Amino acid sequence: MKKRIKMVLALDLKKAFAPALVLLAVFLCAPLALAAGPKGAASKLVIKKGDLVTLDYTLRVDGKVVDSTKGKRPFQFTAGMHEVVPGFDKAVMGMRTGQKKVFTIPPKEGYGVRDPKNISEVPRSQVPANVKPGMVLYQQDFRGRRPVRVLTVKKDTVVLDFNPPLAGKTLHFSIRIVDVKRP
Repeated sequence: MKKRIKMVLALDLKKAFAPALVLLAVFLCAPLALAAGPKGAASKLVIKKGDLVTLDYTLRVDGKVVDSTKGKRPFQFTAGMHEVVPGFDKAVMGMRTGQKKVFTIPPKEGYGVRDPKNISEVPRSQVPANVKPGMVLYQQDFRGRRPVRVLTVKKDTVVLDFNPPLAGKTLHFSIRIVDVKRP
């Protein structure tokens, strides 16, 4: 019986002091908000090299959406640090939080032009037995895991395309800057 009374008393105390606790929290946090600067101060940052940029995007190639953050977490990268294709880095420089932009990146500023030197014929024993034209295999090298497209399957060899999948393609982006942070 004593425990029940203490719990009811504690609940009543919380109800009684709730407005005071809210005021105390506001009073204690107000100096922190003021120290951070006026509301929207972060949005005044203009993207420059080294900034951590968070954005939403949709990428279209040949009229089709090939990638998007819609329904996913925003994309994040460090501007000017070669984490994205050169044309993308150039397009976001100078933008601010909340800004939207639609732009096109030609192949040379994107994933490069298709290079015939990146097409190789390898012994069939070096690929899985069930390989078929159009399949995408993955190669692990010093740069990480890279997609490799199967072009042709012959009796003893397989022709593989080591070009990036979007090489030779014009990239059409629509983006919205979600956040910019300076290190």
